Amino acid sequence: MIDLNPESSAAERSRFVERGRRLEYFTIFWNSLEALAALISGVIAGSVALVAFGLDSLIEVTSGAALLWRLHQDKNALRREAADRLTLRIVGSCFLVLSAYIAYDSLAALLRREAPARSLPGIAIAVASLIAMPLLSRAKKRVGVALGSAAMAADARQTDFCTYLSAILLGGLLLNALLGLWWADPAAGLVMVPIIAKEGIAGWQGKACCDTCVG
Repeated sequence: MIDLNPESSAAERSRFVERGRRLEYFTIFWNSLEALAALISGVIAGSVALVAFGLDSLIEVTSGAALLWRLHQDKNALRREAADRLTLRIVGSCFLVLSAYIAYDSLAALLRREAPARSLPGIAIAVASLIAMPLLSRAKKRVGVALGSAAMAADARQTDFCTYLSAILLGGLLLNALLGLWWADPAAGLVMVPIIAKEGIAGWQGKACCDTCVG
């Protein structure tokens, strides 16, 4: 585990800041492509889950942009803490928006008994995300610990949720395609809502911490 030390050398801190910037640029690039692919595939297949996943990817882009701004403030020690608090609230807001949308989307799908068509592109998107997101999240957590940044820790948690949603998406698409269980995806989405909302509230209250974010 990286030693969390607020008095670490400027050179070492600068190295982690640069690493964090690269991670956020990758986050923005990946999720922009993922959002485009998921939204197009979702509309074509009539999949509520795929559309929701695409919108989640857009929220990840917003979070990544907020973290980039936070990292650009890192050199100024006086502005660093204020930037971290503001970014934490932005990321927390993204969590709350995401939880509200998933709740609405899942309930609407259950009430309307909407079963998505089979979508091979959707399955491929989910599998790719399941591979990439855990690696990205772990790298962000290490940077968050090194910088003592609650905002980076919260962003890493959001990347974790992207992994969970990828698994839910994949499970829903496969269960629907193989067993005809159309309700599996929206039901699983509802299970995630309180967990995501709790993280959003914690972000607004500034309670996200990064002393335990390396798994």
